[in-house]
Amino acid sequence: MTDERTKITGVVLAGGRARRMGGEDKGLMLYRGCPLVSYALHALQQVAGTLLINANRNREEYARFGYPVIPDLTDTFDGPLAGLLSAMRSAQTEYVLTVPCDCPQVDGLLLGRLYDTLIAGQAEICTAFDGERLHPVFLIADCRLAGDLADYLASGQRKVETWLKSHKLALANYSDHPELFVNINTREELTNTTIHQAASCKG
Repeated sequence: MTDERTKITGVVLAGGRARRMGGEDKGLMLYRGCPLVSYALHALQQVAGTLLINANRNREEYARFGYPVIPDLTDTFDGPLAGLLSAMRSAQTEYVLTVPCDCPQVDGLLLGRLYDTLIAGQAEICTAFDGERLHPVFLIADCRLAGDLADYLASGQRKVETWLKSHKLALANYSDHPELFVNINTREELTNTTIHQAASCKG
């Protein structure tokens, strides 16, 4: 999908509070010697022509990775949809593709499946499905939905799946690679050496 990369802005969502990490900024914590956010950036480089980092704290530290850092449009930590909206408002491309900052096994080539499924299904949004459940923070969405998403958030709604299912939604089947969605939520998981080999963190 080399020619399609110019249509996509890749966004790492690193704007959460990380309560289970004691409030530390999860994206900046080291996993196998590299900040967690760097694995997502490396993967997105392979599918997106432009990259952004959505972060609400430590923005100067995130800026050192060499990409624009955008906060949510509110200061109330409203969840991944708030990060998606900020990205849609900032992007100069047709589509925004988001991944969380805490999944070090994310794979750039496999992320392309989101775009391919979106186009094949003539959908507005495509999210990942591992054969058993959705992983709605792994998604690609048409930026023309920004106004609708802003209205949804302004109404007090925050649930990702509810908003996704209100639009023409396609599901990219990742039942052959469920390891992509193994995420790091606790310090114990951060040091766990039994999970699958992580992707490269080098950009």
